[in-house]
Amino acid sequence: MIPDYQTFMLPLLKLMSDGRERVFADVCEILADQFGLTAEERQQLLPSGFYPTYASRIGWARTYLSKAGLVESPKRAVWKISPAGLQFLKQNPKELTSKALEQFEAFRTFKNAGKRGAEPSEPGANEAVAPIVRLESPDEALIRLHQELDSALRLELLTRIKSVPPSFFEKLVVELMLKMGYGGSREDAGQVVGKSGDGGIDGVIKQDRLGLDTIYLQAKRWEGSVGRPDIQAFVGSLAGHRAKRGVFITTSSYSKQAIEYVTSIEARVILIDGEQLAALMIEHDLGVSAAATYVVKRVDGDYFEW
Repeated sequence: MIPDYQTFMLPLLKLMSDGRERVFADVCEILADQFGLTAEERQQLLPSGFYPTYASRIGWARTYLSKAGLVESPKRAVWKISPAGLQFLKQNPKELTSKALEQFEAFRTFKNAGKRGAEPSEPGANEAVAPIVRLESPDEALIRLHQELDSALRLELLTRIKSVPPSFFEKLVVELMLKMGYGGSREDAGQVVGKSGDGGIDGVIKQDRLGLDTIYLQAKRWEGSVGRPDIQAFVGSLAGHRAKRGVFITTSSYSKQAIEYVTSIEARVILIDGEQLAALMIEHDLGVSAAATYVVKRVDGDYFEW
């Protein structure tokens, strides 16, 4: 198990107690060895998928030690223990947490500079409130909060979709396909069928701007699981149109038999459930708009070279 960022703080400070200047990559490797992290744990990435989790946590441990004045950077990308850090280690501390760092005025100043005095990774001063949050680095906390907001938005989208008329839903799925890059434009590529005698087809869209192939759509607002018979009926409609590609979209989910069925037929049929539908709408800005934007900035080390 990868330690939380606070667990890394004291070992990191002790590692630097020899006074040597060290680059961050070397520190990460040494600490990973000390904690016996496996190859799989070292390869584990943050939910964003761009940075190793253990390195992120060590990075935040270093940041907090720096804010407390226990480590310092004599030059770009190089770190060493400070006189204050050496003095602190003489006390032979058994552990080190962000709460313990509050004994240093520099860290208190840093902490109070945040919103209402709370650290980015903590819910507030009350340790009894969701203490597990303290195991997260600020990067991880921001990603988690974003995922929670995204999950709530998906739920709200599905609720709204289930309340609109069937004709609106059919137009919505065609609009989504266009947003995803199929067909080029609504005028020449997207066509909503959705009328009596449509043969089980709710929409037609070109696969590409040249119209080399056609994709048939079926959109169903269901509460229960969509079963194999429903997918078989859709495949039958495709055969009636001499079509080889189709997309079945529902606001609910699919049974195991339905999912297995589409893998055994010649026609190419894609199943999109409610969760995927909402996620695709968010990704392609359909039915949603930006409420707020938060930019997370870091110091540009190149700027301070001299």
